[in-house]
Amino acid sequence: MSAHLNLYEHLANELGALIDSRVFAPGDRLPSIRHLAQQKRISISTVMQALRLMEDRGQVDARPQSGYFVRHRAPRRPCSADAQHLKEPAFVGINNLLMRVLKDNETANIVQLGTAWPPDEILPIKRMQRTISAVARRDPVLLSKVSCYDISEGNFLRQVARRALDWGKLDPHEIVVTNSCTEAISLCLRAVAKPGDTIAIESATYFVLLQMIESLGMKALEIPTDPKTGPSLDALELALRAGLVQACLFVPNANNPLGCVMPEANKKRLAGLLSEFNIPLVEDDVYGDLCFAPQRPWPVKAYDTSGNVLLCSSFSKAITPASRVGYVLAGRFAQEVALLKTVSSGATSHFFQAVLADFLEGSSYDQQLRKMRRTLVQRIARMSDAVAASFPADCMLSEPQGGFVLWVQMPPQVDALALHGQAIADGVAYMPGQLFSASGKFGNYLRLNCGNAWTPRIEQAIGRLGRLVKDAL
Repeated sequence: MSAHLNLYEHLANELGALIDSRVFAPGDRLPSIRHLAQQKRISISTVMQALRLMEDRGQVDARPQSGYFVRHRAPRRPCSADAQHLKEPAFVGINNLLMRVLKDNETANIVQLGTAWPPDEILPIKRMQRTISAVARRDPVLLSKVSCYDISEGNFLRQVARRALDWGKLDPHEIVVTNSCTEAISLCLRAVAKPGDTIAIESATYFVLLQMIESLGMKALEIPTDPKTGPSLDALELALRAGLVQACLFVPNANNPLGCVMPEANKKRLAGLLSEFNIPLVEDDVYGDLCFAPQRPWPVKAYDTSGNVLLCSSFSKAITPASRVGYVLAGRFAQEVALLKTVSSGATSHFFQAVLADFLEGSSYDQQLRKMRRTLVQRIARMSDAVAASFPADCMLSEPQGGFVLWVQMPPQVDALALHGQAIADGVAYMPGQLFSASGKFGNYLRLNCGNAWTPRIEQAIGRLGRLVKDAL
């Protein structure tokens, strides 16, 4: 032991070295204070001094009644490109490029960090199997029920309305059940806008939303978006006053790919702007239940007094993607959306509506959400730490407040799309940033799926991807 070091400093350095060598990885719990005292044959107060020193150094975090845990590297927040400037509305043209990337991402034996689906092991598959069997025995007629006009199952509507009580009153007559949240959004866009109209979107935004705008022959206006607080309402107000926008399409809770949550004050202001200018908002709230705050954030719909907000969601991210049951709280557009739904695809499966209603009726769903949130927080932190360790030092990472994706800003000279082919050849799939913009921005960004359980294979894939980024400099 060095003569000039106290016992607690020596212990802090020893544990710090184990953290640096990854014997204790980010998120791991250190041995208990009593165990360390007995193992090192030193006093409990000396161990406490060592751990407090490590806490001051930013190496560990204390959790009441749980112990000390290795801290994750502090994420570095990215800034959106051209954050101060509105671009002209533009027709979207990403479909061909997106299909090519998605096809490449399905290459055999690839490490799949591109597709953003929750992994099977954190979904309630066994619980759903039991629920499906119970509903099939109880109501076998639902397995053959088909209707062009009766598109909703009563108990499912009740459960959706009950969950909405957390943030306000809901008129059950404005609920339209759909085949997934994606169909809900598409129907809403068709109800509130026509070909050639301009839709205000976040920048960056989920590429499927851009696909829908493109397929409907509409234009997109990218609103500068802060990676922590969401779209600039000052920029949106300027666009509204200039008459540039006929509708908005935002993801206020856990935007994909940024993971940001719009502050409640901003949501309230946004609802006021929509009312003032009589502009509809299609609100994608599919990740709202997977936000990490102690209380679920309210949607913009909670502040809507004019019927201009059409809230779209589903339970696919937390229960099962296979049910393909979504819904929209369509406000003053309920009749138009219901008619479009009937004409487009008829009724959504009454059987799976009943299954989901059974699942939602008890405590299973809330338990599932608590489990998923804990797991996803840990997995995002683990991925963030690995990227920070493997990528160039000047890369910046998002700080997701919900969902399970990570947005990575690389140095300007790195082309995420050009790099994608090399990554596929090296066995790693991701989504290039260009796909999240109507105007081709975010060329030096990429999105990673953090939902999968951490494995040596994923850790090695991040290491290979980091080397590819460094080689591109």
